[in-house]
Amino acid sequence: MEQNSPTIFIVDDDEEVRNALQLLMQSVGLTVACYASALEFLQAFDASRPGCLVADIRMPGMSGIELQEQLNGEPIHPPIIFITGHGDVPMAVRAVKAGAIDFIEKPFNDQVLLDSVHRAIQMDAKQRGEASRLSDIRERFNQLTPREREVLNLVIAGRRNKNISQELGITLSTVEAHRARVMEKMEADSLSHLMRMMLSLEQG
Repeated sequence: MEQNSPTIFIVDDDEEVRNALQLLMQSVGLTVACYASALEFLQAFDASRPGCLVADIRMPGMSGIELQEQLNGEPIHPPIIFITGHGDVPMAVRAVKAGAIDFIEKPFNDQVLLDSVHRAIQMDAKQRGEASRLSDIRERFNQLTPREREVLNLVIAGRRNKNISQELGITLSTVEAHRARVMEKMEADSLSHLMRMMLSLEQG
């Protein structure tokens, strides 16, 4: 199995539920990893593994909600789908407000759960793609010299080359050379592209 193919991480203290979920996921060709507790999952947690997490909301020891709180502290983690008993719906609603993508009530409909899992996998792929893009931009930015960063900041603030030259006390041709190197190192094909990259860095 490819390292980058998504894994469905199932966390439930009930072995029968774990087995049923595993069979369901495998029936549509998904890779599955099962854990009997939130702690067991956290001990094996590897942020680089894509996929989604299907967890019971109410478990002995660390609850699904507490597991979610732990994972929310990580830069990237799989989207969470909670499985919940009828009485746990208010808790599940809180979990969704805290970032869980769905909650499925027991007894769950297989197709509803599978649809939710496929949505979560797509969301995870999108988040990972965005994280990878930001990492690339940050890497390029880190290659700029302190002077190139000064020029970059003034360029995206809308200053003209002539004003930058006066502000930094350097010649116009030096500003133009720095500006060209900034565009080259950042792999920006236009000023608006450069501005969008810097904005995504600030937001990321």
